[in-house]
Amino acid sequence: MTIDFKKTDKDLYHPKTTPTVIDVSEMVFIMVDGTGNPNTSEEYKSAVEILYGLSYAIKMGNKSILEFVVPPLEGLWWLNDGSEEWYKDKGKYCWTSMIRQPAFVTQEVFEAAKTSLDKKKPNLDTSKVRLEKFTEGLCVQAMHIGSYDDEPRTNAAIMEFTADNGYASDISNTRRHHEIYLNDPRKTTPEKLKTVIRHPVRLC
Repeated sequence: MTIDFKKTDKDLYHPKTTPTVIDVSEMVFIMVDGTGNPNTSEEYKSAVEILYGLSYAIKMGNKSILEFVVPPLEGLWWLNDGSEEWYKDKGKYCWTSMIRQPAFVTQEVFEAAKTSLDKKKPNLDTSKVRLEKFTEGLCVQAMHIGSYDDEPRTNAAIMEFTADNGYASDISNTRRHHEIYLNDPRKTTPEKLKTVIRHPVRLC
């Protein structure tokens, strides 16, 4: 049997377009931090290439343990001036790009994948990538359908739902605005893009 998290964890990857509350438990990710506009930044392009390269190296190198579908790209986002004025100046973006991994992926498995990718693509700098357990906790999320530049519409609905249902935003240095990209923007028209948007919250 091949594991596909998008099918086994539908609450995480296929929420409604109207906001809902979710408590996200611990998962394993490979992560890369960076800054800059994702549309133009070579650092972001390289980070995505590294994440997918490592994910497929792990998949191909451990078929005897588990067959799995490489999960979608995800991102944690914030602004370097500490504000939440999204989409006004993408050059100020700070981000953690990441891809979820099966639970069997230990540091040893991760390092073996890095060695494999370093040999296959020596031009990539894998020194900044890390394996990390990540527990997101209590959040409000919704499916955004449309272009990335239209996300403020869904963000506003999330914030309104949060305030109306006894929660408060809990974005901080350790809890970030979170996006999960279910389509390849190179192959999908902007109006059909599906993005899970998730905000950390706390009870008032």
